Amino acid sequence: MELEAASCWVPAAYLGLLLLTLCLLRLLAAPLLILRAPHQVGYIPEPGTSKRQAANEVRRRRKKGELPPVYPNGWYRLLDSQQLSPGQVKNITIFGEQVAVYRGQDGQAYVVDAYCPHLGANLAVGGRVIGNCIECPFHGWQFRGEDGKCIKIPYAEKVPEFAKIKTWPSCELNCAVFVWFHCDGIDPSWSIPEQEEIQTGEWVYRGRTEHHVNCHIQEIPENAADIAHLSHLHTPSMLSGSDLRYTRARLWGFAQHDWKVEWNPESEPNKHCSSMLVNHAFYIFGRRFPLLDVHVVARQVGPGIVYMLFNHSFLGRGVILHCVAPVEPLLQRVTHCIYYQANIPAIIPKFVLKAECIQFERDVMIWNNKKYISKPLLVKEDSAIARHRRWYTQFYSQNSPRFTAQHDSLDW
Repeated sequence: MELEAASCWVPAAYLGLLLLTLCLLRLLAAPLLILRAPHQVGYIPEPGTSKRQAANEVRRRRKKGELPPVYPNGWYRLLDSQQLSPGQVKNITIFGEQVAVYRGQDGQAYVVDAYCPHLGANLAVGGRVIGNCIECPFHGWQFRGEDGKCIKIPYAEKVPEFAKIKTWPSCELNCAVFVWFHCDGIDPSWSIPEQEEIQTGEWVYRGRTEHHVNCHIQEIPENAADIAHLSHLHTPSMLSGSDLRYTRARLWGFAQHDWKVEWNPESEPNKHCSSMLVNHAFYIFGRRFPLLDVHVVARQVGPGIVYMLFNHSFLGRGVILHCVAPVEPLLQRVTHCIYYQANIPAIIPKFVLKAECIQFERDVMIWNNKKYISKPLLVKEDSAIARHRRWYTQFYSQNSPRFTAQHDSLDW
């Protein structure tokens, strides 16, 4: 009897071990997903208070400075393609506006104003996709995605010619949906470049991080030209984390990053682009480990899209799509999506994305608490910052909206 029990137990143990192994393999292969709430990163709460309270206090008391216009003209990411299924509607806040993003039955993504011009119902809250139209949940009015024209009012004999909703120019490529903003309503003057390896499936999706940063949008891309901050803020090892109070702790001093960086704007016909060349080295106890040398070309396209292209002889090739989108004047949604060679184990690009996340959150702690200085005190070695600011002005127009103080803003 005991032998029979033991013989039954052995296969069960092997089965359990097999299931555990499969679960671990699936966990390692699954895309990395890190979503940070606006108050989670970059704030230091006083004793007895929460991070949420600290974030709201900083937002209230922080000096804003003399700010540039708050919404530069250009393309901005709304969401990943995989987040929008056929017939699905999403409500997204961008440029201080509410938009409804939906995918018609033809598979195309459409972007329209969220509020129905009839009586103001939010089309993305209970609205349905009918064919390639979106139907208002309040009275059933239906609007075409391509031009915004109302094609059906269930209880009316005739649809007025002027019955329509605003549509936003949009496009879908690199597995994401983008929207065009121009303060004067001018059509797109440049297009987003296609990353061929993503489109063909040679590089596959390995994860995404999302942060909300409490600053002016220009502060974020300006980091590319702020070469000096890399050697100070980003030299401590990623092992020391992102809280700047502890990144220089002696415990982690044995490991350090080294950065060699160059930033330059591009010329016509790509004057809306700039390039940052990065050579990274890693040192442990002062000894360089060539295996961790990484060459990155970060190409900025317009005010809010960056292609961070990785090329490593051993770890392979891939790209992080870094996208900034203004939710409101001083709140930016920043996403990092990584696509990597399909034949490279998923753990490698996930590690790269996690390392990028830690380094980025160090910047977030600075941005969330700093004041924008319109006329900064620069030394000769900061010349790239001045050049970047001149380059970035091309995304502003005479009518670009500017920041006005709001005393009735809600707390997080």
